[in-house]
Amino acid sequence: MNKKWLALSLTLALSSTSSLLYADTDADIEAGEAKAASCVSCHGEKGNSMVSTFPKLAQQDESYLQKQLHAFKSGSRKNPMMASIAQSLSDKDIANIAAYYMAQKVSANDLPVDNDDDDDKPAADKNAAMDKIMAAGSNLYRNGDIPNEVSACIACHGPLGEGNEPAAFPALRSQHADYLIKTLTDFKNGNRSNNPENMMHMITKKMTVEEIKAVSYRISMMK
Repeated sequence: MNKKWLALSLTLALSSTSSLLYADTDADIEAGEAKAASCVSCHGEKGNSMVSTFPKLAQQDESYLQKQLHAFKSGSRKNPMMASIAQSLSDKDIANIAAYYMAQKVSANDLPVDNDDDDDKPAADKNAAMDKIMAAGSNLYRNGDIPNEVSACIACHGPLGEGNEPAAFPALRSQHADYLIKTLTDFKNGNRSNNPENMMHMITKKMTVEEIKAVSYRISMMK
């Protein structure tokens, strides 16, 4: 079974058909910036959210952004606030907004703080614990967890978390750790399913809470 899901990950990562659904070579970045003015309160100036539970949109792959906005609009991705916003957008608006955010530069993050760690622990011990979490996250991102049938993130999201634009797989690097943890947990629990073959649920349902935290922390530090 593990080989089946690893093969599926690689097949989808190499696929370029989904990009045809959302390709728009005439997107207007300036029009997208104007239309995205209402997004600033949650997603920040130029798409760099200052709130860790709201995703950064800056430098996100254009095809992925379009795909998600269409999913909010159709209701295949559930979020009442985003649904009401997306339903007011035309296909051209969506293309323009996606082009605008993709043209921005994503901001770097500070090193995550592990809120589960003991506050009274010496700083050296905390640093050593964080190094261990980061190493575990890096290993999981690059190599997966084969015995437990967890595919490597690198197969779909690239060696530096840059995503796969032709396949509409999102860029992950420098995303907020808290948002990544929530997203992976939503996939794990079945609260989110708008991805090819429900692949993310099949992967995350076999991940532990510790693995989700570790890989999220590591991805948040990718540049």
